[in-house]
Amino acid sequence: MSAKRSLMTMDEVQGAWTIMPTPAKPGADDWRAQDTVDLDETARVVNALIDAGANAIMGLGTLGECATLTWSEKKAFIATAVEAARGRVPVFMGTTTLNTRDTIEHTRYAADVGASGTMLGMPMWCMASVPTAVQFYRDVAQACPETAICIYANPEAFRFDYPASFWAQVADIPQVITAKYLGLGTLLRDIGVSRRRIRFLPINGDYYGAARMDPEFCTAFWSGGAVCGPSVVTVLRDEVEVAKRTGDWARAKKLSDAAGAASALFMPPGGFREFAMHNIGLEKARADAGGWMRAGPCRPPYHLTPAPLLEGARKSGERWAEIHASLLAGTFFDR
Repeated sequence: MSAKRSLMTMDEVQGAWTIMPTPAKPGADDWRAQDTVDLDETARVVNALIDAGANAIMGLGTLGECATLTWSEKKAFIATAVEAARGRVPVFMGTTTLNTRDTIEHTRYAADVGASGTMLGMPMWCMASVPTAVQFYRDVAQACPETAICIYANPEAFRFDYPASFWAQVADIPQVITAKYLGLGTLLRDIGVSRRRIRFLPINGDYYGAARMDPEFCTAFWSGGAVCGPSVVTVLRDEVEVAKRTGDWARAKKLSDAAGAASALFMPPGGFREFAMHNIGLEKARADAGGWMRAGPCRPPYHLTPAPLLEGARKSGERWAEIHASLLAGTFFDR
């Protein structure tokens, strides 16, 4: 068990927060498979992300297959990731379950082995009201007082629209320091109603826009594409910081646009709703095509993804890998 640590603060939420899939062994798409997590690849990816300059690592969200791993597999993955990180960067592990009591058990385990926090979505069986959602986070925070919480704000997954009243109330929970966030349309509103107590993490494709809207407060973002080549997000982070100082946003915009175009290739024709139906398969196909990590097959029942959608995901991973390679070669901004 890990020694107790002080609660992480919002001011420590900075830079590129990378989200990794849970690497799967061959055959993991068969329901009879056991011990499906490739722990060697898990440790390699964690070390490689840190060596590449990632500011934090998150796992066991949707593309981390939190809903399809057994509890013993989750424990092995969490322990391996935390051990590999060795305290060099914060590690936030998803502990979302169908109820509060199991969530608390999983969150306590992650804290005991040394995770800095949890990337926490709400139980998904019944749609939550605002009072239910807020009380859920209050209960987990009370039970796990030394664990920082990143609210996993995914409207499709959790069937909740995250209104202003929700953010205003969870901002009073000291453990809630950040949120994995989608879109820019309500970002300034939510920064305001939360009284700047929650560091919202836009996706990498929205970070340029968020940083221009509120340069002082928008200092961090999340990326699942980082496992196709992490230099895309670490250079984006650095270019945005330079732009904040100099006022010249051209390089940051060029890289943001290129990464956004690559990511757009794996968005299905039906938009985000259709993407949410095949999120895991698309993300893992993109990661494998990027060639930077071995994501492996999807675990059932989410292993049936239409071939035309997979083609787009693979093209996205290949394009992202090309940008990554050109950044490492120093040629991207010369094009």
